[in-house]
Amino acid sequence: MVNTKEWTKSSWKNHTALQQPNWPDKKKLDKVIDDLTLMPPLVFAGEIRALKEMLGKASKGEAFLLQGGDCSEDFSQVTAPNIRESLKVLLQMAVVMTYAGGKPTIKVGRIAGQFAKPRSSDTEMVNGVELPSYRGDMVNKVTPTIKDRTPNPKFMLKGYYMAAATLNLLRAFTRGGYAALHRVQSWNHEFVVQSPMGRSYDRLARQIDKAIKFMNTIGIPTDIPQVNQTQFFTSHEALLLPYEEALTRIDSTTGGWYDCSAHMLWIGERTRQVDGAHVAFLKGVLNPIGVKIGPNYDMDNVKQLIETLNPENEAGRLTLITRMGCNNIEKKLAPLLRETKKQGYHIVWNCDPMHANTYTSESGHKTRDFNDILKEITRFFEIHWAEGTIPGGVHLEMTGKNVTECVGGARNIVSEELHNRYDTTCDPRLNAEQSLEVAFQIADMIKH
Repeated sequence: MVNTKEWTKSSWKNHTALQQPNWPDKKKLDKVIDDLTLMPPLVFAGEIRALKEMLGKASKGEAFLLQGGDCSEDFSQVTAPNIRESLKVLLQMAVVMTYAGGKPTIKVGRIAGQFAKPRSSDTEMVNGVELPSYRGDMVNKVTPTIKDRTPNPKFMLKGYYMAAATLNLLRAFTRGGYAALHRVQSWNHEFVVQSPMGRSYDRLARQIDKAIKFMNTIGIPTDIPQVNQTQFFTSHEALLLPYEEALTRIDSTTGGWYDCSAHMLWIGERTRQVDGAHVAFLKGVLNPIGVKIGPNYDMDNVKQLIETLNPENEAGRLTLITRMGCNNIEKKLAPLLRETKKQGYHIVWNCDPMHANTYTSESGHKTRDFNDILKEITRFFEIHWAEGTIPGGVHLEMTGKNVTECVGGARNIVSEELHNRYDTTCDPRLNAEQSLEVAFQIADMIKH
């Protein structure tokens, strides 16, 4: 690992930090960071190590990573029903992929910390007025006034409490019986039940129910954690470095540094400079790290990133999240796989089929076509098979709510219907039914 004599949790400050808000009051910022440094960790080193071990299996094809959730979390949406619905669809997808795909599924939410987002510019014009860009609820408010758009460090403290509340509920659901396998039928969403996907899911749930009853009948105990609980992990883009630094702690059992704001953190396309502050920070923490790789990557740069973030070539440490676009993936992914295979790098290859397939519809809404999403996932698998590498996971923007944000899917949502339930403050998400449809398709490919 990194030489910790040279690395400290604040050594990122010696590097250029992109995508940081222009905080107007340094004293207020320092006070918030001091307060956050005293807060309990949100996640624990032992959990982080457990996730890394599972991701090590995904890098070898012995497990599959399902990473999903909101594009950008919204403080007003941190409610028990919303958290439950998001968890429910991830549990449904995981059970489909595990049961029908025959491979353990690692469940990682984009949740409990995805409150900040990168922007292409520090300011934007709204109704002829230049305002600071909205950078997520952890930084400022979306309402277009100077007061609300001015970055406020206190929102980072609020973000911590929101993440803590979300995690508290997730732990209760995943360990308190809600995620037990004999409840798989009750996870089905009301609006999905009558759809083809809902009926397919219901059939699968009944098969699982029969299997559990059979085990009970012949005396195999089912009151075990594998049946009654589930492991669920959190992740977000490590964007606001003062927040990440404040929640980075030494593990008393091993003496290693862990960023305890989430189990897994990733670096986006805009902040993955090898000599930049985000890479300088994350190379020193022992969490699993993700890096987004778009179609315009430079091969030497990617290799430098891999060697900087995972110098010991540890399986499970590094996930490359490819976001190529359905029309670019064939020519862009294969050379990347070939070169990294030649170098012998241990990597979890994770497909983000959302970000490079975004466009503005005729109705003026930012959207994604379900067919493009599916096409990128299918090609991702096929290219890996052709190159003899491992398709290790999928990274989706999705929600448990009945939204109309992505066109297509079994109900064939069309452009004119997007306005019906277009709720996102950021990017368009798959709804629960579309997410289930993706899960069934992926399960077929995992079986390959």
